[in-house]
Amino acid sequence: MFTCINRPVAPRALRSPRFSGEEAIVNGRELIGEIKRKFALKTDKAVARRLGMTQLALLKWKRRKSLTVRQIANAIDKSSKNALESAHGAMIRPIVEYFPLDAVESRGGVRYELFPAGKGDNPLHVQLRQILKGANGIYIFYDSRGRAIYAGKAKSQSLWGELKSVFNRDRDTQTVYRVRHPSRRQTFVPGYAKSRQPRRTPIRLSDLAAYVTAYEVDPAVIDNLEALLVRSFANDLLNVRMERFMGLRTGAKRRSRGRGQRRPRGAWRR
Repeated sequence: MFTCINRPVAPRALRSPRFSGEEAIVNGRELIGEIKRKFALKTDKAVARRLGMTQLALLKWKRRKSLTVRQIANAIDKSSKNALESAHGAMIRPIVEYFPLDAVESRGGVRYELFPAGKGDNPLHVQLRQILKGANGIYIFYDSRGRAIYAGKAKSQSLWGELKSVFNRDRDTQTVYRVRHPSRRQTFVPGYAKSRQPRRTPIRLSDLAAYVTAYEVDPAVIDNLEALLVRSFANDLLNVRMERFMGLRTGAKRRSRGRGQRRPRGAWRR
């Protein structure tokens, strides 16, 4: 004989809820209004762009008295993907490329400016200087033939400040053969009467550079982008330092073994 034991069954209202994703949870118009307030957006077009959806789809949302869990989850997913794409698109923005340099002495006569950008000068130069003052990123100098000769970054200071600093920096590694000629007023003496030997002479970047390129770059990738440029053109650039990629291990740490410590079993002996 078999005994049947009847177990008590909880009423439907007391059972744990199982969401199907189609339950209504919020009014569409109220949700869009809250999104506008949260992100300081003024138009439905801006909201649609922020959520990564069309204006027609957003209009359908506004007409709905209630939105489901699944609809909101899909909107969050689209918004995240849209934000990621926007961030990637804004990581590198060209400010100026192969811009011709016109070196002029600064007011004190100690340094050189990349181009005249004072009062009364070309407004193009003045406006470019203002943009470079407010940006950080990567820059490249080129010689008169358009070949890259130096690349660097401007992270702790503005692009304009870094460009001026590098442009006037004394570098022992930048040398060319030159003949030293007299600069004072005197009678010319030809080379066959007085020999002048060509000698290695240190020069500044202001003596070599003819063009400059500058990009505004997101601070998170400035270091690695500079490393990519320098390492890719290491044999062409005048850069002395070989930049490293940030966030990468430079080598495994060696374990130190002091006196009295036993050699691990199976270890190779020299």
